[in-house]
Amino acid sequence: MAISRSQLVKELEPGLNALFGLEYKRYENQHAEIYTAENSDRAFEEEVMLSGFANAQVKAEGSGVSFDEAQETFTARYTHETVALAFAITEEAIEDNLYDRLASRYTKALARSMSNAKQVKAVEPLINGFGTFKTGDGVALFSGSHPTVAGTFSNTLATAADLNETSLEQSMIDIAAMTDERGLRVAARGVKMVIPSELQFTAERLMKSQGRTGTADNDINAIVSMGMVPQGYRVNNYLTDTDAFYILTDVPNGMKMFNRAPLTTAMEGDFDTGNVRYKARERYSFGVSDPRGIFASPGA
Repeated sequence: MAISRSQLVKELEPGLNALFGLEYKRYENQHAEIYTAENSDRAFEEEVMLSGFANAQVKAEGSGVSFDEAQETFTARYTHETVALAFAITEEAIEDNLYDRLASRYTKALARSMSNAKQVKAVEPLINGFGTFKTGDGVALFSGSHPTVAGTFSNTLATAADLNETSLEQSMIDIAAMTDERGLRVAARGVKMVIPSELQFTAERLMKSQGRTGTADNDINAIVSMGMVPQGYRVNNYLTDTDAFYILTDVPNGMKMFNRAPLTTAMEGDFDTGNVRYKARERYSFGVSDPRGIFASPGA
């Protein structure tokens, strides 16, 4: 269905003072604070988790050395989606519009819609990470029982909690206790916190105050003095859970985004109707390879 003169009545009449509704500012590229971006040239990408070796064993004098085996444990797949939107304007609506170039105004709105779609898709793994979004190992992204060759590991609090001094400190402790596929410590560290806008004031107090928050004790703020979460916090305005918080770690190959086809736009005129059609399109995928790359709590 093309945008016709019947939908643009006021723009066809003299005396109109202003057109508004399409010029709002927008939150852009907030996904870049969560994901490492890579390019892709195929329909999907796969990344395979490898297990190393178990802890080395003591070798008794004169006895043979112990042998161990390495193996593949799971595969993370990124299947690219095509995101697109289009609109059409009748030839008469373009001719009779008195105030501006319709195409220019609505192509900006098209870009806004494409940008918004990307930000919404980027937070889906986080929003659904406590339930429906699974990692390559077959369990939810945020789980206390990610299976490994040696047992399990956790990337969520044992007891869900809201963001406060205690829960943030416990998150740092739990991140440092993460193990690899064979049960060896991986020396992980939380580097950046991602939060909804509702938690920004709590995060500011926790991560900027020199003293402890919410107490009359004259104690230092250990999170600040120890340099925990060195990259601070970032607000993501597309997160819908108002009390969940997420901590990105320095474990490589965690949250990833693959760009399959960059944003492109096209326009064409229809010979029969005279309508002009405009289209925007891009392909990408969001996901996670190693769930040790992120830690989270859903809130209390």
